[in-house]
Amino acid sequence: MARRALKLASLVAATSGIYLYGNKFVDPNDFGVVRVGRAIATTAVITYDYLTSLRSVPYGSEEYDFLKSQVHLRSAERLRELCCANRGTFIKVGQHLGALDYLLPEEYTRTLKVLHSQAPQSTREEIEQVIREDLGKEVLLMVVKQIFPDFEFMWLVEEAKKNLPLELDFLNEGRNAEKVAHMLKNFDFLKVPRIYWELSTRRVLLMEFMEGGQVNDKAYMERNGINVNEISRNLGKLYSEMIFVNGFVHCDPHPGNVLVKKCPASGKAHIILLDHGLYQVLSESFRMDYCRLWQALIKADMKRVQKYSRRLGAGDLYPLFACMLTARSWESVNRGIDRSPVSASEDVEIRSNAAAYLPQITQLLNNVPRQMLLLLKTNDLLRGIESALHTRASASSFLNMSRCCIRAVSTYQRSKSHSLYRRAQISFTEALNLWQINLYELFLWLKGSQLGNWVIALLSWMHHFTY
Repeated sequence: MARRALKLASLVAATSGIYLYGNKFVDPNDFGVVRVGRAIATTAVITYDYLTSLRSVPYGSEEYDFLKSQVHLRSAERLRELCCANRGTFIKVGQHLGALDYLLPEEYTRTLKVLHSQAPQSTREEIEQVIREDLGKEVLLMVVKQIFPDFEFMWLVEEAKKNLPLELDFLNEGRNAEKVAHMLKNFDFLKVPRIYWELSTRRVLLMEFMEGGQVNDKAYMERNGINVNEISRNLGKLYSEMIFVNGFVHCDPHPGNVLVKKCPASGKAHIILLDHGLYQVLSESFRMDYCRLWQALIKADMKRVQKYSRRLGAGDLYPLFACMLTARSWESVNRGIDRSPVSASEDVEIRSNAAAYLPQITQLLNNVPRQMLLLLKTNDLLRGIESALHTRASASSFLNMSRCCIRAVSTYQRSKSHSLYRRAQISFTEALNLWQINLYELFLWLKGSQLGNWVIALLSWMHHFTY
């Protein structure tokens, strides 16, 4: 039906692109009004295209699927042109969309991926305009509200307004780069460009040049002998450590900012983390609730899923919240997200529900703590990378998350305990839980290895011989 396709158009164009026009500085002298006009015109054209192109075609027919793909492609090209024309915030939106392989139609992600590595450059005047953008947002929000009455916008405007100056302060970016490099120094596979402070200012940042293939480029990894599963596993380790243990999170891991390269000397694959302008600092209480929520999700403990989702502001929409966090269906969440990988039918269900539940998603995003917004964006980008590498929902990623959650919660509990016996008890429980995870990981490795097959065959033979 055209209505469902139109909802998808709303999901892509409205929630990700045109929203941010509420944050543009409307001054005819700076041509801000032209940018606003482009956004409104692009949204109108996309909406009209979906409505008219699919209106008279039977839903589910081959002709419908063909026409829908063509409309997706035309709409994606219009969005790309809009992002390139307006630059600034719109480039970042386009980069985000281009990484959502698991959520958006392939026509959108393929078309917008070009923004990861070939984004147009901005002049100094354009950057200064982004920094001072503020006026006019209420008027524009009223216009967009008339076009899409189900959506709420102010939370996104406030976040964009707060984050953009931080991203454009290069001294702040340099400090973030050094902090995360020190924080994750135990990961020898992580490389962060060195900052040359003597040649850097708030507007100029000089750093070490590093190159490699984009982290979602599976073909590049295969050509260079890089293990795709290892890269996906190590990326998960980095972000689990940042989110659950340290509460200091790089929030823009689109493929243009995460590179991979094989070291000629050691043969090891390195992950190169770029663009350190946007980080989210998580409060201790938020981080602990988030840790416990993920522990509940991994264990399929639905009572605790509901409890900690509500504590994080999801309210009665906690099932939707759990699905958004895991990028899995509600049935999979109930069954256990580590039990089985994402199936083709579940993938279709996720994509369909993203459009069908857009008003509820917007309401949820308006209710959760502001810290959660960038984490959800980060989750989206990481899921997109996993989808491109075909490593989504692997057991190893959940094991790494479990380790970090256990360590984080145990460290917090020890810090709140004044009893030496209680701290020792917490440490023992932590060690026991980590040992159980290591044992389970060994079991999974044996199960998937040739040696494991031999052991299983031998045990089966011995059992048959005994009886």
